[in-house]
Amino acid sequence: MIKHNVWICLCFLTIGATGSFAQAAAEPKTVSEALDHYVSGPERACMVLARAMPEDRYNFVPTNGEFKGVRNFALLVKHIAVDNYLNAAALLGEKPPIDPGPRENGPDSVQTKEQILKMLADSFLYMHRAMRKVNDKNLMEMVDYPGGGRVTRLAVVTSALAHPMDIYGQMIEYLRMNGIDPQKLPG
Repeated sequence: MIKHNVWICLCFLTIGATGSFAQAAAEPKTVSEALDHYVSGPERACMVLARAMPEDRYNFVPTNGEFKGVRNFALLVKHIAVDNYLNAAALLGEKPPIDPGPRENGPDSVQTKEQILKMLADSFLYMHRAMRKVNDKNLMEMVDYPGGGRVTRLAVVTSALAHPMDIYGQMIEYLRMNGIDPQKLPG
């Protein structure tokens, strides 16, 4: 599992370096700067999709096919936020600032599109803060991982960069099922 996570992280870092450095005014000079920079890709991608879904469709769940028990669109967005909070808290050695809720779907009190967007945006701010604390000296230190166990900070970084993009793929499908073409959204 850890070898798999290291491989994924290296792929993300390579892909991120290729596309992100070309867009950046100044290349990151440290591990901390690079990781903080790499959070911006998933942040932009997920925020664009979360904003694009109309509020009256935030409870959308696919019904045609085998979709029993899947998260609705709102819960997908909240799940990204919760996971961001859990991963960032692990990197910082802190208690997560929110209740992850059942199945990591977040607090029930967060219901409206505006509340969910704020939760998502705030979770990425917290993730940026956490990534700025990771450096070449502590990258391989063991930390407590959400859900139990101890892993390297590198494994948490890997999860933090990969997980939002997993859910992003589901969000794209939900948007398409609602007649919204993600390729036509402002980036």
